[in-house]
Amino acid sequence: MLTITRKLEFDAGHRIPDHSSQCRNLHGHRYTLQITLTGEVVQKDGESDNGMIMDFGDIKALANEHLVNLWDHSFIVYEKDYIIKNFLEKLPGHKTVVIDRVPTVENLAKIAFDILKVVYHGRFGRTLELTKVTLYETPNCWAEIDG
Repeated sequence: MLTITRKLEFDAGHRIPDHSSQCRNLHGHRYTLQITLTGEVVQKDGESDNGMIMDFGDIKALANEHLVNLWDHSFIVYEKDYIIKNFLEKLPGHKTVVIDRVPTVENLAKIAFDILKVVYHGRFGRTLELTKVTLYETPNCWAEIDG
Protein backbone atom coordinates (compact mmCIF):
# COMPACT_ATOMS: atom_id res chain seq x y z
CA MET A 1 0.00 0.00 0.00
CA LEU A 2 1.39 3.38 -0.99
CA THR A 3 0.67 6.35 1.25
CA ILE A 4 1.48 10.04 1.18
CA THR A 5 1.53 12.39 4.15
CA ARG A 6 1.20 16.17 4.35
CA LYS A 7 2.18 18.11 7.48
CA LEU A 8 0.49 21.38 8.48
CA GLU A 9 0.76 23.52 11.61
CA PHE A 10 -1.60 25.81 13.46
CA ASP A 11 -1.83 27.57 16.81
CA ALA A 12 -4.80 27.21 19.15
CA GLY A 13 -5.72 27.57 22.78
CA HIS A 14 -7.71 25.24 24.99
CA ARG A 15 -8.06 23.91 28.49
CA ILE A 16 -8.92 20.57 30.03
CA PRO A 17 -11.46 21.72 32.65
CA ASP A 18 -11.48 18.68 34.95
CA HIS A 19 -7.78 17.83 34.76
CA SER A 20 -5.78 17.76 37.99
CA SER A 21 -2.65 19.36 36.47
CA GLN A 22 -1.86 22.74 34.93
CA CYS A 23 -3.77 21.72 31.80
CA ARG A 24 -6.96 22.90 33.52
CA ASN A 25 -5.67 26.46 32.96
CA LEU A 26 -6.11 28.38 29.72
CA HIS A 27 -3.09 27.72 27.50
CA GLY A 28 -2.13 27.16 23.89
CA HIS A 29 -0.11 24.93 21.61
CA ARG A 30 1.60 24.95 18.25
CA TYR A 31 -0.19 21.91 16.84
CA THR A 32 1.25 19.82 14.03
CA LEU A 33 -1.25 17.93 11.90
CA GLN A 34 -0.16 15.06 9.67
CA ILE A 35 -2.62 13.83 7.08
CA THR A 36 -1.93 10.43 5.51
CA LEU A 37 -3.77 9.34 2.37
CA THR A 38 -3.77 6.15 0.33
CA GLY A 39 -4.80 5.76 -3.25
CA GLU A 40 -3.76 4.75 -6.69
CA VAL A 41 -1.00 6.67 -8.41
CA VAL A 42 -2.33 8.59 -11.40
CA GLN A 43 -0.87 7.11 -14.59
CA LYS A 44 -2.20 9.43 -17.26
CA ASP A 45 0.03 11.42 -19.57
CA GLY A 46 -0.99 15.05 -19.68
CA GLU A 47 -2.63 14.99 -16.22
CA SER A 48 -1.29 17.51 -13.75
CA ASP A 49 -1.12 14.80 -11.05
CA ASN A 50 0.54 12.19 -13.29
CA GLY A 51 2.75 10.02 -11.08
CA MET A 52 1.07 11.19 -7.85
CA ILE A 53 -1.66 9.96 -5.53
CA MET A 54 -2.68 13.59 -4.96
CA ASP A 55 -0.86 16.87 -5.26
CA PHE A 56 0.45 17.98 -1.85
CA GLY A 57 -0.83 21.49 -2.59
CA ASP A 58 -4.36 20.12 -3.00
CA ILE A 59 -4.07 18.21 0.29
CA LYS A 60 -3.05 21.45 2.02
CA ALA A 61 -5.74 23.57 0.37
CA LEU A 62 -8.52 21.18 1.38
CA ALA A 63 -7.22 20.77 4.94
CA ASN A 64 -6.93 24.53 5.31
CA GLU A 65 -10.45 25.14 3.99
CA HIS A 66 -12.19 22.52 6.11
CA LEU A 67 -10.14 22.46 9.32
CA VAL A 68 -6.89 24.36 9.76
CA ASN A 69 -8.15 27.85 8.96
CA LEU A 70 -11.11 27.29 11.30
CA TRP A 71 -8.94 26.16 14.23
CA ASP A 72 -5.86 28.33 13.69
CA HIS A 73 -5.55 31.11 16.29
CA SER A 74 -8.82 30.07 17.89
CA PHE A 75 -9.71 28.95 21.37
CA ILE A 76 -11.18 25.45 21.27
CA VAL A 77 -13.66 25.01 24.09
CA TYR A 78 -15.81 22.13 25.33
CA GLU A 79 -19.50 23.01 25.03
CA LYS A 80 -20.07 22.14 28.72
CA ASP A 81 -17.17 24.30 29.95
CA TYR A 82 -19.73 27.03 30.62
CA ILE A 83 -17.48 29.45 32.50
CA ILE A 84 -14.98 29.75 29.65
CA LYS A 85 -17.55 29.40 26.87
CA ASN A 86 -19.69 32.21 28.31
CA PHE A 87 -16.61 34.38 28.85
CA LEU A 88 -15.42 33.91 25.25
CA GLU A 89 -18.89 34.70 23.88
CA LYS A 90 -18.58 38.17 25.46
CA LEU A 91 -15.35 38.98 23.60
CA PRO A 92 -16.25 40.86 20.40
CA GLY A 93 -15.02 39.06 17.31
CA HIS A 94 -13.22 36.35 19.25
CA LYS A 95 -12.43 33.24 17.25
CA THR A 96 -13.91 30.43 19.33
CA VAL A 97 -14.48 26.83 18.24
CA VAL A 98 -17.04 25.03 20.42
CA ILE A 99 -16.83 21.23 20.34
CA ASP A 100 -18.94 18.47 21.86
CA ARG A 101 -16.14 16.95 23.95
CA VAL A 102 -13.17 17.97 26.08
CA PRO A 103 -10.44 19.35 23.74
CA THR A 104 -7.72 16.80 24.50
CA VAL A 105 -5.33 15.93 21.71
CA GLU A 106 -7.06 12.54 21.44
CA ASN A 107 -10.47 14.12 20.91
CA LEU A 108 -9.13 16.77 18.53
CA ALA A 109 -7.42 14.09 16.43
CA LYS A 110 -10.70 12.16 16.20
CA ILE A 111 -12.65 15.27 15.22
CA ALA A 112 -10.02 16.17 12.61
CA PHE A 113 -10.16 12.65 11.19
CA ASP A 114 -13.96 12.70 10.96
CA ILE A 115 -13.96 16.08 9.21
CA LEU A 116 -11.17 15.26 6.76
CA LYS A 117 -12.30 11.72 5.94
CA VAL A 118 -15.29 13.11 4.09
CA VAL A 119 -13.22 15.82 2.40
CA TYR A 120 -10.69 13.45 0.80
CA HIS A 121 -12.88 10.38 0.16
CA GLY A 122 -12.91 9.66 -3.56
CA ARG A 123 -11.76 13.21 -4.35
CA PHE A 124 -11.35 13.94 -8.07
CA GLY A 125 -13.11 10.63 -8.83
CA ARG A 126 -10.15 8.62 -7.55
CA THR A 127 -9.77 5.78 -5.07
CA LEU A 128 -8.48 8.13 -2.43
CA GLU A 129 -8.88 7.48 1.31
CA LEU A 130 -7.77 9.20 4.48
CA THR A 131 -5.95 6.45 6.38
CA LYS A 132 -4.40 8.27 9.32
CA VAL A 133 -4.37 11.57 11.16
CA THR A 134 -1.59 12.35 13.61
CA LEU A 135 -1.98 15.43 15.76
CA TYR A 136 0.99 16.66 17.79
CA GLU A 137 0.12 18.83 20.76
CA THR A 138 3.82 19.27 21.55
CA PRO A 139 6.90 17.77 19.86
CA ASN A 140 6.79 14.99 22.48
CA CYS A 141 3.03 14.33 22.81
CA TRP A 142 0.58 13.30 20.10
CA ALA A 143 -2.42 11.19 19.17
CA GLU A 144 -2.93 9.07 16.08
CA ILE A 145 -6.08 7.69 14.57
CA ASP A 146 -6.14 5.15 11.75
CA GLY A 147 -9.05 4.71 9.43
